[in-house]
Amino acid sequence: MVAASLSLGALVGVLLSGGFVWYEVGRFATPQVPATLFDERRELFAYTAGLFVGVPIALAAVLFLDSMANAALIGAVLFLTLLLGATEVAQWALLRTRFWGTGESRPFYALGYRAAIGGIVALALVAQYLGQPAVSLVGVGLVVAQACAVLALEVAGALVSMPPRPGSLRTGGGPVSGVLIGGVGFFLIGIGSLGGTVAAYAGALLALGGAAMVYRRLRPLLATVPPPAAPPPASEPVSKPAFGRTREREPESPKP
Repeated sequence: MVAASLSLGALVGVLLSGGFVWYEVGRFATPQVPATLFDERRELFAYTAGLFVGVPIALAAVLFLDSMANAALIGAVLFLTLLLGATEVAQWALLRTRFWGTGESRPFYALGYRAAIGGIVALALVAQYLGQPAVSLVGVGLVVAQACAVLALEVAGALVSMPPRPGSLRTGGGPVSGVLIGGVGFFLIGIGSLGGTVAAYAGALLALGGAAMVYRRLRPLLATVPPPAAPPPASEPVSKPAFGRTREREPESPKP
């Protein structure tokens, strides 16, 4: 049963996070646009890195929701702080590296990274619920709604946490803004478990709707990212002399 719940949780997580990257980030790759606005290899590596980083973050998310369900508010605040802080530090560290953070395409790498983290958190939520002895259709619908809300919070937070580009009309943004968005969203998801099924659905849908509105507002910024600069053309190789160290003889001037 544990293996089955993990498999189904992984299926939901991959469908949500991978589907988002394939459709949403893929809108800015050829042939949808004349030139791909990011390095596809780096995008894939960012998504893969997010899958590994998402494991401890998912543990903090599960412990936060368990603490909220048991009305252990001190533990809930602690685990929520760990969840949000680790997520923002992870994105900051990713974009500080030379591999991902040296160009204008950083928002796309942050989206792939955070989408993978959201997918792992969704995996943990679904697997935890399906591992319980009593599983109902209503409960399955609730945990799927929570998984969708988590993914929406992660990808919205990815753009909110990006500082404004020089010359951009956007104001604000940064890790503090990302923490506020994520904190409100996860609090709505967690507080719903204290009020029964209806309240839990309401909290998950409010978090999902709010994150979707934030992402939709920032989404046009992706289209303003210029394509990565093409590498300089390779210089033509210098021809070598035909025989060892001998130099080519200069053509002799015609004799008068």
